[in-house]
Amino acid sequence: MDGVIRVRLDLAYRGTDFAGWARQPALRTVQGTLEEGLARVLRLDDVRLTVAGRTDAGVHARGQVAHLDVPDAAWDALPGRSGRAPENALVARLAGVLPNDVVVRRAARAPEGFDARFGALARRYTYRVADDPARFDPLARDHVLWHRRPLDVEAMDRAMAPLTGLRDFASYCKPRPGATTIRELQELTWRRETSGPEAGLLLASVRADAFCHNMVRALVGASLAVGEGRRPESWPREVLEARSRVGGPTVVAPHGLVLEEVVYPPDAELAERAERVRARRLDEEVLDASGNVVPGAPTC
Repeated sequence: MDGVIRVRLDLAYRGTDFAGWARQPALRTVQGTLEEGLARVLRLDDVRLTVAGRTDAGVHARGQVAHLDVPDAAWDALPGRSGRAPENALVARLAGVLPNDVVVRRAARAPEGFDARFGALARRYTYRVADDPARFDPLARDHVLWHRRPLDVEAMDRAMAPLTGLRDFASYCKPRPGATTIRELQELTWRRETSGPEAGLLLASVRADAFCHNMVRALVGASLAVGEGRRPESWPREVLEARSRVGGPTVVAPHGLVLEEVVYPPDAELAERAERVRARRLDEEVLDASGNVVPGAPTC
């Protein structure tokens, strides 16, 4: 696109006081906060971000990725008299206007064909659980779930392993009319940390090509049911095969969930990947009565 530069932003946020990623009227959201800050710094009337994965209220991110298109003139004006590169000037200026629960760690001109949403190969989340009162740390309360029964982490890990692969996760997703629930779950593992500041905590690592609404938190809910002995290790697979939310797992609280990483292909493959995924996802979009696209639901 002539006269426009696509910029990749790598960012992190504490989701506690946000009503999720997506802009909503009269609510404080990550997208709204960032777009207002960018408009102020770039001196533009309107800024629109495209994000790798929308997150729910209370969900945090360390490795979120977004992109925006910036007019050449606004980009070139960023350094002012500082002599800094526009990328560095943008990060520095955003640090001066954004609240302290969201930070843009890096800005860079995106390679040809980059699309933060459609170009991603995978998103990786972690979920943290403390099942020992000795690990109930009030300073970590907004990103660790306190669970008051001891958990068998080995049983949890074994129970969730059969769910990996390309599968229909209808039993683990909040239904959205017209949208597919087929996802490629690339990893779902549990471990108990044995050293460092998180020693004793249970950590789930969950990676997929994409996630449908509430999917990660429902998978964690199924894991906890097995870990405390309320359900057998075969139950999560049985739930998956039922393809129904009826009698399915509890969706756990959002605050233990963190988006850690978004993975992209090599630069030479970005455009092809984005076009292929865009075509598939647009086929899955939900239309309202007027034929307009309904905004996508949060992904976790």
